[in-house]
Amino acid sequence: MTEKDDREASNSGENENSQSRESSTLLVRSPIDGSEVARFASADAATINSVVAHARQAYTRHRGCGPSTREDWLLRSATLLDARKAEFLERLVVETGSPITKAGRELQTATNVLRAAASACRHVYGQTLPSDVPDRLSLAIREPLGVVAGITPFNVPLIKAVKHSALALATGNAVILMPSPLAPSIAALLATVYADAGVPAGLFHVIFGDGQKIGDHLTAHPDVQAIGFTGSTKTGRRIATIAAARGAQVTLEMGGKNPAVVMHDADLATVVPAITMGAFLFQGQICMSTSRCLVATELFDALVPRLVAAAQRLPSGDLRDPATVVGPMISQQAQSRVLAEIRDAIDAGAQLLTGGEACGQGIQPTILMGIRPEMAIAQHEVFGPVLCIERFTSLQQAISLANQGPYGLTASIFTASQATAMQFARQSTAAMVHVNGPTIAEEAHVPFGGNGDSGFGREGALVGIEQLTRWKWLTLG
Repeated sequence: MTEKDDREASNSGENENSQSRESSTLLVRSPIDGSEVARFASADAATINSVVAHARQAYTRHRGCGPSTREDWLLRSATLLDARKAEFLERLVVETGSPITKAGRELQTATNVLRAAASACRHVYGQTLPSDVPDRLSLAIREPLGVVAGITPFNVPLIKAVKHSALALATGNAVILMPSPLAPSIAALLATVYADAGVPAGLFHVIFGDGQKIGDHLTAHPDVQAIGFTGSTKTGRRIATIAAARGAQVTLEMGGKNPAVVMHDADLATVVPAITMGAFLFQGQICMSTSRCLVATELFDALVPRLVAAAQRLPSGDLRDPATVVGPMISQQAQSRVLAEIRDAIDAGAQLLTGGEACGQGIQPTILMGIRPEMAIAQHEVFGPVLCIERFTSLQQAISLANQGPYGLTASIFTASQATAMQFARQSTAAMVHVNGPTIAEEAHVPFGGNGDSGFGREGALVGIEQLTRWKWLTLG
């Protein structure tokens, strides 16, 4: 571990005994230049068993803490996170290759999530129910689950670390976080924030390692009562199967193939920046990224050159410069994979309008046209800076195209007609629909999540209470 704070060591479950059982070291390298940025002891099955036991004990000790106490933890955490902004921003830049503007948005969202979770402490409501038994008081109350696990991705490690922990703490649970091995340091820093904010030792743990090697030990553990996961659809399906086998609660936020529909009456001054941001923010490595742009025939010839020009103007350079948009892919493997998908699409007949080549550790913002449904690039999430443009002739054709495939995360429509917007929103299979705005949007209190291969369950300050507590029926005679 690179962080030496004793409270972090306690909250991450890394004590002398657990470290003696570690099977390997997790080495973290910057996507900017491949330099080493951190080392962590990688957990094994024995470590996970020990951490779960510790978390269970802490949950039992502190489950009686009232809403004022939990609210105070989370509000203090938000204040501390804001006070340590520079440290977190630098870590996001160095470890994930995030341009500073994207990192700033992530930090602000995470702070908002902490404050929203603090407000949720006072919204864990029960019910008074009628009873057929005379003079009997019938109550339904909500109780915390116990130990919950959060598994977070590399692309928004701070937002997801907070999302998978803050509401769980607000509702009385203990949390074990397993961050992506590509970006684990943010979780370690968050542990110090929670500790400094007064979260008791044992209620928040971080374990490090390769999820393919140790993930099943955590998700299959009988004392882990709920699992929140953000990542690939393949891994999410596996976690769902493991959780279902023992009746554990699960919330999955997985991939997306998100369409932006541009109607004939759309305002190009709104469309171009929204789609450019939606497609190329953080190199397209966001589950909500705009991967498809469906354009009405009447506007096609006017819009496409503007999108190409906007993509070509996106600046690269120093990630700490607020003007920089184009940065590195998270790894050379990711870069190679996306470039191969672009080449495969071109070989299959797609037309390259711009981009398509490596630029340093990154990839040029890429726009393709002439995509057919049978092409691989039309069927699955690319997770890179690639926008595929298609045309349509009617609203119903646009809806049909937007709904094709197994994903259902987010969608946008650009139109001057409220009736058109509402018809699209009602018929869209996406779980989140935005009118005259980008597919990338997030707020702390909304029901966030996807349908189909994009997810199961919802995250959010109030809707998440349903995922992190369970009902108990109580009668008083």
